[in-house]
Amino acid sequence: MASKRCFLNSLQNISSNMLRLSSVISILLCFLAYGNCFSQLKFEDGVALFEQDRFEDARPYFKSYLASHPGHLQSIEYLGDIAGHSKEWDVAISYYEQLVAADDQSANYHFKLGGGLGMKALEINKFRALSYVGDIKKHFETAAKLDPQHIETRWALVEYFIQLPGIIGGSERKAKKYADELSVISPVDGYLAHGYIAEYYDRFEDAEAQYKMAIEVGGSMHTYEKLSNLYLSNDKPQAALENTKKCLEVHDRNSINYQVGKIVAQYNLDAQLGINCLEKYIAEHSVRDGVPLDWAYFRMAQIFRNQGDKAAAKQWIEKALVSRPDFEEALEEKERIDAL
Repeated sequence: MASKRCFLNSLQNISSNMLRLSSVISILLCFLAYGNCFSQLKFEDGVALFEQDRFEDARPYFKSYLASHPGHLQSIEYLGDIAGHSKEWDVAISYYEQLVAADDQSANYHFKLGGGLGMKALEINKFRALSYVGDIKKHFETAAKLDPQHIETRWALVEYFIQLPGIIGGSERKAKKYADELSVISPVDGYLAHGYIAEYYDRFEDAEAQYKMAIEVGGSMHTYEKLSNLYLSNDKPQAALENTKKCLEVHDRNSINYQVGKIVAQYNLDAQLGINCLEKYIAEHSVRDGVPLDWAYFRMAQIFRNQGDKAAAKQWIEKALVSRPDFEEALEEKERIDAL
């Protein structure tokens, strides 16, 4: 009887130990599951920071996730993009090389590697840069073949063949080939690309016609900006002002008010128009407008100096310098105002 009780007690102890072991295993499994969810949340938090342009804040999240998930291509791509944004081209190239090695059928990966190599080549001496030319071309052309709709790659190839000296492969004919491909994928990009090529080779009328077609077909702020910049670079400020006014009528964006004021100030054109636009820019200013208020104050000062109104010009330039005491252009403008 005693041995039976002993046997039963042993069974109870084994059962109790098994239950405890089961509980421990359950806790460990829950912990591991929680840890995995936490890692996933960390990755998603990194994406959210990246999308807010908080690149350096996002970097540790992707590094942490990559450490626990080796070979995670999205983390590698984000880390490459962050390095590129910081102009750490060697680091960016290293990440993009990993992406291409993992998936050499991705047009986007080839495009990014070609772009990283291209930016690196711009920062080193010309003789060393020559060694990058072949790889840049190879990755861009591979991206174009892999994705017949990849707009960014074709823009990169237009730029590549235009900027590269003819002796090592540069060619307007080849640039036009990719501009033609852009015309099929996106007519507005095609007009902009052909306009860019014409502008590069100083064919003003051809470039003007192409940019006007881009405005007619697309009508984005960017298309108007390209035409205005063409006019300014060819000493036609009045035409640039008229084009920018049309852009303001179509888009009614506060940032365009500043651009109108800037052209007026720089070229001493319609003073009242410039003042009205800059006053509106200042009144409705937000971070999204891009240009800080001190630049708007500076342009107001320029306009009043152009008008010979020293008191008003001085008031606005002082406002700019209160906002930013080391504002170099404003300090120079103050000297010009004081000399009135």
